[in-house]
Amino acid sequence: MIKVRKLIKRFGLKPVLRGLDFDVQQGEFVALLGPNGAGKTTFLRILASLSKPSMGEVWIAGYRLPQQAGLVRRALGVVSHQPLLYGDLTAEENLHFYGRMYDLPDLHARVQEGLRIVGLYDRRRDLVRQYSRGMQQRLAIARAILHDPEVLLFDEPHTGLDQEASAMLDSVLREIAARGRTVVMTSHDLARSVDLASRVDILSKGVIAASVSASELDPVRLPELYRSVTHD
Repeated sequence: MIKVRKLIKRFGLKPVLRGLDFDVQQGEFVALLGPNGAGKTTFLRILASLSKPSMGEVWIAGYRLPQQAGLVRRALGVVSHQPLLYGDLTAEENLHFYGRMYDLPDLHARVQEGLRIVGLYDRRRDLVRQYSRGMQQRLAIARAILHDPEVLLFDEPHTGLDQEASAMLDSVLREIAARGRTVVMTSHDLARSVDLASRVDILSKGVIAASVSASELDPVRLPELYRSVTHD
């Protein structure tokens, strides 16, 4: 579903990604770990077609970036640090707005289903500016899955959430994974990554330095593996 070969990204003369290779099969949930400055957000922005690579090849859902960026975007749902919602609209109104951008059929039914998946159906007519940070993040996920994308990208979705909101977000992510969607999530939370993902990849010095199936990984040993490949 995602195929990346020899990906290089430079900012001026500074290399951030240094020949990165990356593969994700349909239905996999990959947690991408790495220290600050490792290039996680830069990599996700390239996958999301928001930034162009300096060199290398990227395919998502059979389409090539950046040449087929428009087709890739229709196959993607993206949740970043900013929820990209309108505070003076209700949850329903926000999702209807984005759904019309995709010209989605059966839009009302899709909006209601998305709100139920993320646990916001009972608050669907509240203004988004009245939502907590955790509720906004859940609504951002409803926005991202509204057009039923094949691939979902999450850039540290738990950032700024309290323990209760993080637990609720975990349940939403599990629901998404159970529906067979392909997920890539960046995170600093090692334990949560092992709990949620089917695979853990560690990005260090611009390449994937380790890749381990979560089922084969002892959560107690993950910090040791992380330190050994990142020297962090």
